[in-house]
Amino acid sequence: MSTSGDFDSRPHVALLPSAGMGHVTPFLRLAASLVHSNCHVTLITAYPIVSLAESENISLFLSAFPQVTEKQFHLLPFDPASANSTDPFFLQWEAIRRSAHLLAPILSLTSPPLSALITDVSLISSVLPVTINLGLPNYILFTSSARMCYLLASFPAIVASKTSSGSVQFDNLEIPGLPPIPLSSVPPALLDLNNLFATLFLQNGQSFIKSNGILINTFEALEGEMLDAFNGRRELDGLPPLYAIGPLLPSEFESRGSNTYLRWLDEQPEGSVVYVSFGSRTALSREQTKELGNGLLSSGCKFLWVLKDTKVDKEDEDRLENVLGHEFTKKIENQGLVVKNWVDQEKILGHSAIGGFVTHGGWNSLVEAVWHGVRLLVWPQSGDQKINAEVMARSGLGTWPENWGWGAERLVNGDDIGEKIKNMMGNELLEEQAAHFGEQARKATGVGGSSERKLMDLIEEWKRKSQSI
Repeated sequence: MSTSGDFDSRPHVALLPSAGMGHVTPFLRLAASLVHSNCHVTLITAYPIVSLAESENISLFLSAFPQVTEKQFHLLPFDPASANSTDPFFLQWEAIRRSAHLLAPILSLTSPPLSALITDVSLISSVLPVTINLGLPNYILFTSSARMCYLLASFPAIVASKTSSGSVQFDNLEIPGLPPIPLSSVPPALLDLNNLFATLFLQNGQSFIKSNGILINTFEALEGEMLDAFNGRRELDGLPPLYAIGPLLPSEFESRGSNTYLRWLDEQPEGSVVYVSFGSRTALSREQTKELGNGLLSSGCKFLWVLKDTKVDKEDEDRLENVLGHEFTKKIENQGLVVKNWVDQEKILGHSAIGGFVTHGGWNSLVEAVWHGVRLLVWPQSGDQKINAEVMARSGLGTWPENWGWGAERLVNGDDIGEKIKNMMGNELLEEQAAHFGEQARKATGVGGSSERKLMDLIEEWKRKSQSI
């Protein structure tokens, strides 16, 4: 048991996530890692919480880690009509931005005094002025790839040189140290500077240089070239250091829901099953869903499909037969399993029966697949997902059918989907690369690994800060 003197020497780190499971999940995983590394941790939670999924995960985390202090940050109400968005998560980011001044007493009155605050990248422009005024070091947790991080840092300069009448005019994004990023890969919301997402993206990119550092859920073997390019321009552009501390690993608190699908996987041959999931926020159209189902059948592969029929982190209420039809539901009985509830993705990807993953390209999902050495077929739907897909394709970890476009751009027919799945599952080179990067991920987070060292160095820095307070 620690003495009181030992307790006082522990760094005290607060974490401020934003909204959406793609942002909350890496924050909770980082918080768990900091607890295991003997840090005192405070979680600042913005209320009201947007979705039930977020609320449940936060509750499970706090139950699993009673030593973590929760500070509730109650947001000021505002008229959503005053923001150019209908997305509930973008609106939550805006609500936090407008309430940021209320953080000052939460941060200054926390005991023992804080060594650092880790802020979600979507909030940094509004939170930084508060922490600067308090003299509190503020670090960013970036919840996507290093390639996307470099785009965010470069975006203000791009906008300044390529803007006309509220839209960004270019054919390709030219960023030093990166291959050109085609217009088709840029998140569509960034092309309209009047969009709330574009406004926040621009403001947060402008604030990068004022932060003390950026923590990112990646590792050197996966994105070493990109990390070097970013850190190589630090002196020229005034950028903060970029710390690759990934993969951020799931904790036991994330395990929930029925294990029926795991028992089904136990009955399947090793490496024979395709796992299909498009994340917590992505729902294909009913027409595209049926084509995907036909593609899974035509591939001839066993499959576990997490089917989402509504958007925005909500549980689906419609019955499976109403979505896929009775005939299709009968057809799959001997070939696949379709579930419509939340699953333990980490356990699925780590199961020996899984041989491939069809995914939207959310960064958390991709990093989990890399950790478990699972090859990929990436089908980007929105946001940063084409940027992320390119990272995987360039690393030889998976394929990305670029002609499929964004999720809603065109209807991809089942035969094409089936052929791509069959090719992925039969590609031994992808399998070898996936296994290789899985080994590298474990080395990075193991004792003395590149990611473990980066996090330990940061903790030592925060410890010195706590001892000087």
